[in-house]
Amino acid sequence: MDVRSRNYLLMNRQALEKDIKTSYIMDRMISDEVLTLQEEERVKQQNTQKERAAMLINIILTKDNNSYRSFYNALLHEGYSDLAALLQDGIPAVSSGNRKSSMDGMTSYGYFPGGVHWVSVGKQDKAGLLIKLQNLCSRLEHDSTLSQRPPLNIEEAKDRLRLLMLRKYHRSLLILDDIWDSWVLKAFDNQCQVLITSRDRSVTDAVAGNKYEVHVESGLAHEKGLEILSLFVNMKISELPEQANCLVRECKGSPLVISLIGALLRDFPSRWEYYLKQLQNKQFKRIRKSSSYDYEALDEAMSISVEQLNDNYKDYYKDLSILPKDVKVPTKVLCILWDMETEEVEDILQEFVNKSLLFCDRNGKSFHYYLHDLQLDFLTEKNRNQLQELHKNIVNQYKKYYKLNTPVPSQEDCMYWYNFLAYHMAGANMQKELRDLMFSLDWIKAKTELVGPAHLIHEYVEYSSILDQKGSTVRENFQEFLSLNGHLLGRQPFPDIIQLGLCQPETSEVYQQAKLHAQRETGTFYLEWINKTSLKNLYRLVVRPHRDAVYHGCFSKDRQRIASCGADKTLQVFKAESGERLLEISAHDDEILCCAFSADGEFVATCSADKKVKIWNSRTGQCKCVYEEHSEQVNCCQFNNRSGPYLLATCSNDTFIKIWDLNKKYCRNTMMGHENSVNHCRFSPDDEYVASCSTDGTVKLWGVRSANELKSIEIKDFFRNADEQPDDVDVLVKCCSWSRNGDMILVVAKNKLLLFDVKTWDLLTQVIMSHHSTIQYCDFCPDDELVAVALSHCSVELWNIKSLSKVAYCRGHMSWVHCVTFSPDGSLFLTSSDDQTIRIWETKKVCKSSDAVLKSELDVVFHNDEVMILAIYNQKHLQLINGNTDSVVTQTAAQESPISCCCLSEDLKFAAFGQESGTIKVLQLLDGKVLKSREAYKTSVQHCQFTSDYQTLISSAHDSVIQVWNWQLDECVFLRGHKEAIKDFRLLENSKLLSWSFDGTVKVWNITTGNTEKDFACHGGTVLSCAVSPDGSKFSSTSADKTAKIWSFQSSSVLHELKGHEACVRCCTFSRNNKLLATGDDKGEIRIWDMLTGALVHFCSPVTVDEGEPTHGGWVTDLSFSPDSKMLVSSGGYLKWWNVNTGESLQTFYTNGTNLKSIHVSPNFKVYVTVDNLGILYVLQKM
Repeated sequence: MDVRSRNYLLMNRQALEKDIKTSYIMDRMISDEVLTLQEEERVKQQNTQKERAAMLINIILTKDNNSYRSFYNALLHEGYSDLAALLQDGIPAVSSGNRKSSMDGMTSYGYFPGGVHWVSVGKQDKAGLLIKLQNLCSRLEHDSTLSQRPPLNIEEAKDRLRLLMLRKYHRSLLILDDIWDSWVLKAFDNQCQVLITSRDRSVTDAVAGNKYEVHVESGLAHEKGLEILSLFVNMKISELPEQANCLVRECKGSPLVISLIGALLRDFPSRWEYYLKQLQNKQFKRIRKSSSYDYEALDEAMSISVEQLNDNYKDYYKDLSILPKDVKVPTKVLCILWDMETEEVEDILQEFVNKSLLFCDRNGKSFHYYLHDLQLDFLTEKNRNQLQELHKNIVNQYKKYYKLNTPVPSQEDCMYWYNFLAYHMAGANMQKELRDLMFSLDWIKAKTELVGPAHLIHEYVEYSSILDQKGSTVRENFQEFLSLNGHLLGRQPFPDIIQLGLCQPETSEVYQQAKLHAQRETGTFYLEWINKTSLKNLYRLVVRPHRDAVYHGCFSKDRQRIASCGADKTLQVFKAESGERLLEISAHDDEILCCAFSADGEFVATCSADKKVKIWNSRTGQCKCVYEEHSEQVNCCQFNNRSGPYLLATCSNDTFIKIWDLNKKYCRNTMMGHENSVNHCRFSPDDEYVASCSTDGTVKLWGVRSANELKSIEIKDFFRNADEQPDDVDVLVKCCSWSRNGDMILVVAKNKLLLFDVKTWDLLTQVIMSHHSTIQYCDFCPDDELVAVALSHCSVELWNIKSLSKVAYCRGHMSWVHCVTFSPDGSLFLTSSDDQTIRIWETKKVCKSSDAVLKSELDVVFHNDEVMILAIYNQKHLQLINGNTDSVVTQTAAQESPISCCCLSEDLKFAAFGQESGTIKVLQLLDGKVLKSREAYKTSVQHCQFTSDYQTLISSAHDSVIQVWNWQLDECVFLRGHKEAIKDFRLLENSKLLSWSFDGTVKVWNITTGNTEKDFACHGGTVLSCAVSPDGSKFSSTSADKTAKIWSFQSSSVLHELKGHEACVRCCTFSRNNKLLATGDDKGEIRIWDMLTGALVHFCSPVTVDEGEPTHGGWVTDLSFSPDSKMLVSSGGYLKWWNVNTGESLQTFYTNGTNLKSIHVSPNFKVYVTVDNLGILYVLQKM
């Protein structure tokens, strides 16, 4: 490498290492043949993004000038133009004899060593596009030694296609024939050279790169038409009969019609006059046209061609009337339809192809056939009265061929049947068969694994009139099951659909089928959620449109579509009914903070942390305009409410609100007056005013026409302390919402809802939420009574603003809820969250529900065959719950301070609990009477536990002292010795206690005398957990220092230090046979170790997980072995069961929430109890 180039790399190394992500850059360098796969692997082995970037730069520094050029070009192509600019002056000169592949896109035009790949696209929906991408990926992978399953969604297919084109078919040409929509073109946008044909020149606006346009006339010139005819009949143009000119004129320049006539003349070269008369006399019935083509002679040409077929062939051609539009059908489908061998079918179809009655795609492993949409229109109209029978025939042939089996992905016809079998059954009006198919968990499992759930949900909606029977809710059961679990069914690894089905209500047909499947299955175990009856799903659809936090979502005016945006920098538009994606746009260079539909639904606006505001066509995804006048991140955007001139209001951290007229290039008005960031703005219902909310603690009202400030309210004045003085804490005003008539405005700040009269600006009412949560967003329902409030603790509340009563408490999200928005008619509302999901709720269905929220701290006693659970209910109550019947046995009165921990005596006579105030109490379960109380601590009590005789209670708090309280004698022993707060403790035999602390030590105490008997300096970091071996001779410790250790009680020495975890080791447990130790960490990984040797036996981790998805859905928080030591259960983001002998996952139970702190397991390993972060209790029983 030139010295100058090398110096530029070294000078700018720090900036490069800080910002670049190496994966896509390396893809380009590999395609340029300057980086090897082995070097790529070296980069990937580094732990952090910065380390990977540093390794890549080190490798480049060892190479020649071509690697510098390739690296520079990769930076440009992957959006690092600012970094590329730093290297620009260091680009080495290119000698004439040494031009490398980074310039190949220019120099080797017309030469494609990677091959030319042709795809006929046509008009597509999402399902059809996915099929085309899957077919193309399959075709490109044909020679690969790696056999991969078809991509499950468009994004996955796009990524795989990009890798294939870059690594295996670089410097190739991709031809996309007949592109109708820009969103379809974007799916093929992989930075290779692409040639497209289209009727709409704007389809390329949504993709980057240099574009070269060649205009093609819609019809053939007269001379060209003659040339095509001459080729068909193998004559020179000068030798053509005089009828040829008339024929071309009658064909109106249509390539399709000229091809049809030419094919007929090739077989019957003496019929020039005959075919001319047929066209001139228009003796053939015109059919309804459903496309943009305008060919006057098409029907005539089609009829002539079909009439020339012999009778058998006419019947075969008629069978094609029921093929779906714009779909290429594999030969195998027609082999099944006609019950013929492949060669026989191909001979018949070739006859149609020769006559231009059918088209053939010869790419891939086999031939695929398709009809032009106008040909299909012709056939459909001609055979309208026979369509039902034709559909019925193809279904019967499918059933005859596959019998009770279903196609597998390796079969070429597989995707066709999964996508269109229901379509054929519906076309045949085969109600029973369609119900049997659509109400089959086997079919749902197979189809969702291949194509995801959205297409199935669409079919339930599309064919509801056929599927529904009087008084039956079966179709609703299945549609709801997919709607509520779609976000799980689209992930990797694919969840067990039988286990998901077992979580449905017992009255659901889905549950009934799942139970039958589970009872028949051998070698797989399933879990019954035996207390699920108390849980009601209040939402009707859950979608996961983004790969990161979802900041905002909104309905179109007709309620049919939803737009959403978030941290992944994309704008998504999808169907509100099924979640089927309609549009995906990589819209900004930074997080998108808000999006909004225009009143007529034609446009969607987005605003971003990149300081830009963009307007998009909501149907095509084309960018209409970009506004760049804000100087800081833009927090909110909203269109005016009425149709007419499009106005958009935006607000920003630059303290300004701006009004934009979409017909003008620049801002129409700028409103200045806020002293800090403006968080939110909204037009009044009549579009006369704009309200804005700011971090400066004010709400302001502005005139839209004048841009004048009309009113300002200091919201801070409504937050006063006990002395009626304004709070010192800054009041950040988050959000506002107008009533439908514009008379009232709702304002959100901290934990308060404030309702103002717009005319007088009097405070009409206020609602104070829990002090444990802040309000993130609010929205007025169009009925002016309901208000939806999004809270930071993962939930949404509905309030009646007139009666000041809470109407509903909606839980389901696993993280902060950023947005809540009603549909224009108020019948639905949506919520968006950090958990990457959007949930759509039915307002009427969200009836008042009890706030039955349990804390994650609980105690469980497995008594005979009963499961008794002591839980903290709504902060201040204790509940004793019978887990078998899901009934509350007893509930205490509300305590004066929130309860922080609790424990239960084994004989179920006593319970104890600690409070945030530091008080501990013992009560009698029979009548709930408090027997003893002690103000033990100044901080919140963290743990409490009875001794085996129940006379003594041991507790710890956020300090370094353990208290041993004989509550019957009211005597207390203090265990002092730890230097930092106690993490937890465990009772040993013979009045001994094991405790561990944030100070890195573990101690053994005599709880009778209060003396320390053993002191272990275990770790340099916090000791997070300890476990005692079944024989009592050893204990293990795990720590934030990423290690675990096994210790001998007798020798007080460490036996083994277990290294290998890459994060804090959070939990551990010994196997019952005293041979194994399991440890779990914050990366979601579990390791199983040999106790005797300290060797790693197994690493437990799913085979694949979605990008950005933690291995266990989060930290591994608890572990427990089965009595025979052959199975292991773990808690984390959800529950998992593992085969100890192989380290493989046996089952996963997805809880509604996440962050499970512990799991209580019955002695026989058949019952499991836990609580998620939504406060939902799970009592699971092994079937």
